[in-house]
Amino acid sequence: MREKLEELLAKARGEIAGIDDGKDLESWRIRYLGRKSELTNILRGLATLSLEERKAVGARANEVKTLLAEVLQQKTEELKRESAQQSLRVDDALLARGDVTLPGRPYPVGRLHLITQTINEMCEIFASMGFQVVEGPEVEWDYYNFAALNFPEEHPSRNDYSTFWVDWKSPNPKGPILLRAHTTSVSARVIESMEPPIRVVEPGKCYRYEAIDATHGEVFYQLDGLAVDKGITMADLKGTLYEFARRYFGEDRRVRFRCDFFPFVEPGVEMAIECIICHGEGCQLCRGEGWLEILGAGMTHPEVLRRGGIDPDVYTSFAFGIGIERMPMLRYGVDDLRLFYGNDLRFLKQF
Repeated sequence: MREKLEELLAKARGEIAGIDDGKDLESWRIRYLGRKSELTNILRGLATLSLEERKAVGARANEVKTLLAEVLQQKTEELKRESAQQSLRVDDALLARGDVTLPGRPYPVGRLHLITQTINEMCEIFASMGFQVVEGPEVEWDYYNFAALNFPEEHPSRNDYSTFWVDWKSPNPKGPILLRAHTTSVSARVIESMEPPIRVVEPGKCYRYEAIDATHGEVFYQLDGLAVDKGITMADLKGTLYEFARRYFGEDRRVRFRCDFFPFVEPGVEMAIECIICHGEGCQLCRGEGWLEILGAGMTHPEVLRRGGIDPDVYTSFAFGIGIERMPMLRYGVDDLRLFYGNDLRFLKQF
């Protein structure tokens, strides 16, 4: 796999050297740094390697990604300079003819949305810890969204005023069809389809029929995680989440870990980060508590493992779910998640 990385780096450098326009440069970026690129596939395949190979290949893969990003930045600046010089030559020609009334020629440059940047960064952090990135359908069966995750029939989230149902009368034995309420549904599919040891993270879009405010939306993003192996304990869960928080927020941010309840874990916990706006004093963002919850987690319920065909007497597991919008809110001090989706470029260009 290391040979593949070196071949990929050499090939990418050779191709970018001959690029002379923005369209080809964007195609190069998608091919070598996009979500479906060969480099991304290598990172996703780290979970199949031994621990020592995973560390070595993972470190080199991150170095290659950094090098490619630097080459891309250099080429982008080079093309900007060439474009600016060409524009000046055209303007000089117009001035020579005496036409000074034409408007300037702006060259707007697009960028990844902040939420996409956050998803990519979070996936990279967990990939470096040996987790594989997987995805699942946004239109889901009731079984994977609720039943396989230990939600009882009378649970409030299964009511039609809490969930977006697509086909309530579906004849399929897996039940009605809905827009998934959480990416934990992907965990249910992973438990059913993969053999332990399992270490995956599952980013994606979710839908809930609820009031929209500064910290909630009907459409939002989550990243769920799942680890299944022999001898996994709560200490492994806490260590993984603390390491993630340290890498994303920095070592100075305080973290709170306390008991909570979720149907698919036992015991369950919540993890919160100190509010960056009020530093624990209380404000609109944290609703006066001084803390903002970023994820729920716990040891996967034995019944959830059993439904997926994994013996809970042999394997143990932990799971977690992170609200992605809350991550940049806490890092940058954004007090309203609706700003992310308001299409105001004055706000979005800051990131």
